[in-house]
Amino acid sequence: MMNSIQRVMAALSHSEADRVPVYPILSGVTRHLVNADYKTWSTDVSVCTEAFVKAATDFEIDCLVTLVDLSIECDAWGQELIYPANEAAHPNYNNCVVKDIADYAKIKKVDYRTSERMMFHINLCKNLVERVGGEKPVVAFVFGPLGVLSMLRNQQDMYMDIYDDPDAVKAAAAAINETLKDYVHAIIDTGVPAVMLDTLFASGSVMSKPMWMEMEGVLVKELADICHERGVAVMIHNCGQKIYFDAQIESMNPAAISFMYPPDDCVDFAECKAKYGDKITLIGCVPPVMAVMATDEEWDAACKEHIDSMAKGGGYMLATGCEYPANAPFDRAMRMIEIAKTYGKYEA
Repeated sequence: MMNSIQRVMAALSHSEADRVPVYPILSGVTRHLVNADYKTWSTDVSVCTEAFVKAATDFEIDCLVTLVDLSIECDAWGQELIYPANEAAHPNYNNCVVKDIADYAKIKKVDYRTSERMMFHINLCKNLVERVGGEKPVVAFVFGPLGVLSMLRNQQDMYMDIYDDPDAVKAAAAAINETLKDYVHAIIDTGVPAVMLDTLFASGSVMSKPMWMEMEGVLVKELADICHERGVAVMIHNCGQKIYFDAQIESMNPAAISFMYPPDDCVDFAECKAKYGDKITLIGCVPPVMAVMATDEEWDAACKEHIDSMAKGGGYMLATGCEYPANAPFDRAMRMIEIAKTYGKYEA
């Protein structure tokens, strides 16, 4: 019987382990394991560490991903945040740092060490590597530069700004990326074996492939290059519809992609496996909403369907397509884990 590190390494090397690795993306929901409120969980590194460690020890998950919320990085530019009682922190869009196109020029490289939330995440990675890194891979989660910029402006306005003044948006995204490059180096210094880049805009539901390549693809390549140069695996998370596998593989040469919908050039998950299964490890793709909206039978069927479509030959990890609902009970996560252990067993 393999341990979690061996199981994930087998998946990343496209070989069959003892069973399919599994990871329902347990993030905000882990606050319940330590009886913490959402704000404390996402701002107190000791509390957040204990929550993730307890998830690792209480459930037979095969890795940890340090997805706290998408507002970690924007803190470095002074974005005001709102901390709701029962959901992830988010920017106060009534008080954006970038209020109009002229404000993009104000976005410059900053020192990540001045950001409480960036340092919180770095320390979280360090703590988790020390506590559970010998048992389970700890994957650091980093929002891409265009995503960070959208936290400083808001997605809709930024998207319109790209049409009105693309150079202003590109210059601000590039400045953000200079900070992110230093930040990624600091994250790698914690000992994490992988960095997962969230490329929110690299999907057909948001922007065209050429536009994404121009606006962000060239930037995330710089982040991926740092990881490759330092011997750390690059992973991608994108839960959008019609995700661009080909463009992202070209930009970042990732070891794995975490996703929820088939890529834009595949009709279903089986075709995705046939087309990309020898190039990258596939992670997903059970819709998190099913954890609260579906029956047990529907949830189980979705887990098994993805195993049937993508697990053969290795190179697949069963997971939710995005974060497990922060207010859902843990029973569906436990069912997913059990399905991986039983239905997801490989032939000896």
